[in-house]
Amino acid sequence: MHLAEPTHTAVFLAVLGLLMGVSVLFSRTANRVGVPVGLLFILIGVAAGAEGLGRIHFSNYELAFRIGTVALVLILFDGGLNTDLRAAKQGMKPAIVLATLGVVGTAGVLAGGARLFGLPWPQALLLGAIVSSTDAAAVFSVLRGSGIFLKKRVGITLELESGLNDPMAVILTTACTEALLSHHGLGPKLFLGVLIQLGVGGAMGFAFGYGGRLLLKRVRLPAGGLYPVLTTALAFVTFAVPTLFQGSGFLAVYVAALLLGNEAIRYQRGLLRVHDSLAWLAQIAMFLMLGLLASPAQLLHVGWMGLGLGLVLAIIARPLVVSLCLLPFRYPKKEVAFMSWVGLRGAVPIILSTIPILDGAPGAHHIFNVVFFIVVVNALVPGSTVQWATRKLGLVANIPPPPPAALEITSTQLLKGELNSFYIHAASAACGATIADLPFPDSAVATLIVRGNELVGPRGHTELQAGDHLYVFCKPEDLGLVRLIFGNPDLE
Repeated sequence: MHLAEPTHTAVFLAVLGLLMGVSVLFSRTANRVGVPVGLLFILIGVAAGAEGLGRIHFSNYELAFRIGTVALVLILFDGGLNTDLRAAKQGMKPAIVLATLGVVGTAGVLAGGARLFGLPWPQALLLGAIVSSTDAAAVFSVLRGSGIFLKKRVGITLELESGLNDPMAVILTTACTEALLSHHGLGPKLFLGVLIQLGVGGAMGFAFGYGGRLLLKRVRLPAGGLYPVLTTALAFVTFAVPTLFQGSGFLAVYVAALLLGNEAIRYQRGLLRVHDSLAWLAQIAMFLMLGLLASPAQLLHVGWMGLGLGLVLAIIARPLVVSLCLLPFRYPKKEVAFMSWVGLRGAVPIILSTIPILDGAPGAHHIFNVVFFIVVVNALVPGSTVQWATRKLGLVANIPPPPPAALEITSTQLLKGELNSFYIHAASAACGATIADLPFPDSAVATLIVRGNELVGPRGHTELQAGDHLYVFCKPEDLGLVRLIFGNPDLE
């Protein structure tokens, strides 16, 4: 081993750690301003790039695409694990329409705008396909960072759309790239390819999801930390196998995670915590890397086009397509307006824009710069107004704040019991009552009260106060009776 190798490794890790640390520390500032944290990570990457203060030279598009793919798998898997299927039922149909017809419509309208800016039709269609999918993770990072929660139907529709629309954007981008290289138009083959990819991806997602359920219920590993390793391996295999059979690996990952997250499995709480951290790590790494790829000097050459198309996307393409797609579902006008405005773009379009570069498509680097500019503009214009729009349109959900401290049971065994927290409203019958006065079912017991910054051990004479979060343990069959006393459990 050469003596220089450890030094180079140390420098690399120091730079990587510094960039990630700065990104995390500034994320709170981004939330206060109302800007998606993903945009902050990208800008830090640009500042650290070859033309920025950091002077880091990075132009490996193939490596960026591979790392971005791994990151998207982890992000989609985490999103699926945290989606409640019971709540998803009310937003599933409109989300599917938005994730398919909505993506195609957005690509078409934006392609028309790109044509007006002088791009030939093949490149205009490719550009439209690349930026056609949304990134609701950016929306929720703004909302949750500020403590705002959307009304359930609106939030679940946006969340499902973002989890389901990436496959369609990948299919369209690949097809438009092939058409640009072969000088042939988009024909019936595209429609057949969409059906095959979505059909294979969805079917294998169900297969791996149900298989993962059985595996995690039966297998007993020697350490709790091995369960997240197993589920991460499952996510990668779930992406790879459908992809090898011409299916959508991204759709398969999301579907499999949906099924896993809505079933009682071993080490479930621990899995959710670990995958949440992995998803954040993936987002930070992906955005920083994409920022390093950007060249500010080249971006300035496409500034007017990027600004114009970013506004076309936010003001014309997204609202028009969403309004038409949601017409059969009778959403109130305020909800349609909100979903039209907050269709933010994230790292997915930038990753997709590396596909034509890797394939050597003409004008690919120019498209990459335009896409980068569109993503930044889209995050700034609608992104910085999400909190304002939520309040202005009256879409803030009337739900209690989450408990400042979390009490949970993490076990590698399948336990028969539930631990839930309940918010004590001032108008609740439980407010002012003592623990002994409450008609708990036989299996239920009060375990902890979170009162502001205090933790209170509940006893028979302890009186519940407005604003308390009461943790109650009970058997699953008695949860309905506990809800009659306290209402619905807090959001996690």
